Amino acid sequence: MSPPAIIIAGPTASGKSGLALALAREFDGVVINADSMQVYGGLPILTAQPSAQDQAELPHRLYGVLPPSAACSAARWRDMAAAEMEAAWGEGLLPIVVGGTGLYLRSLMQGLSPIPEIPDEVRAGVRRRLAELGNVAFHAHLTGRDRVMAARLAVGDSQRMVRALEVVEATGRSLADWQAQPAEGGVKAAWHILALLPERDRLYAACDGRFKAMVAAGALDEARAVMALGLASSLPAMKALGLRELAAALAGEVDLAAAIASAQQATRNYAKRQCTWFRHQLNASDVIAEQLSESLIATIFLKIRQFRLTTR
Repeated sequence: MSPPAIIIAGPTASGKSGLALALAREFDGVVINADSMQVYGGLPILTAQPSAQDQAELPHRLYGVLPPSAACSAARWRDMAAAEMEAAWGEGLLPIVVGGTGLYLRSLMQGLSPIPEIPDEVRAGVRRRLAELGNVAFHAHLTGRDRVMAARLAVGDSQRMVRALEVVEATGRSLADWQAQPAEGGVKAAWHILALLPERDRLYAACDGRFKAMVAAGALDEARAVMALGLASSLPAMKALGLRELAAALAGEVDLAAAIASAQQATRNYAKRQCTWFRHQLNASDVIAEQLSESLIATIFLKIRQFRLTTR
C-alpha cells in the first residue's frame, strides 16, 4: 500500500499555511512548500512564507532554500519535494504538501514530460538575449526557432518564452514535442487533497488586507534589497507579486498608495486564475469554500483520521 500524504491547495491568501500548521500539529506532520515563489530566499514577506516562529515550532521544508538568482523548474522542485516526502515517511511523519502552484502539485502527483535538464550556460545565455532584445524582438526570435510555442505564448509572457527557447536551444526539439510525451516521475502515495476555494469577495478582501499587512511588516525594505541585487527581470523570483509595483514606488515612478493598489489588483487577478485552475484541474478529495473555523477544522481532522485508517 502506498504511504499517505496530504495536499493543501488553493489560491493566495486562502489560509493554506494556517491549515497546514494545524494538521501538522495534530498528525505529526512535515509541512512541504509547493509555492513557486516561496522556494526563494530574500522575499519571505512578499511571498508570504510561514513566520520564523511557525517554522521553528514544527518542521517546514523547501521555504527560502534557493537564492533569488536561481531558476527553480517544476522538475527540480518535484525532485526536492519527493526527497523530503521520503525523509518524512522514513521518520514516521506525515508529509503535508501545501501551495498554490498547480504545475508543481501536478508534477508531484502525476509526473512531468521527460525534458532533459537545461545546462546553466544555456539558461544564462537565453536570459541575456531577452535582456538585450526586449520582449517583442525576443518573441520574434523564438518564432524563428520554435513557431509552435511562439504561437502559444503572449509577447508579455517572458518567463514561458525563456523556457521555450531554453528547451529548443538545449535539445533541438520544441517544448511542445516534449510536453506531448508521457509524464514520468510522479510520487507514488495515497493522496488526500484539500482544496481551499473561498467565496470570491472574501478571498479578494483577504488579498487586499494581506498586502497592506506585508507593507507594514517591511515589504518595501525587502523589495529594495532584492532590487539592489541587479537580477535579470526574467528570473522567476522577480515575478513575485507586488515586487514590480513596490520597485516602481522606490524608483519614484508612482507613489506608494498607487503601487499598493496596483499590487492588490495583480494579486486578486492571480488568485482568480488559481481558483480557475484548481476547480478544473485538481481532483480534490474535499473542497472547502467556508471560512476556516474551529468546528470546520475539527471536521477536517475527522476526515484525515478516516483517511489515515485506510492507508495503514
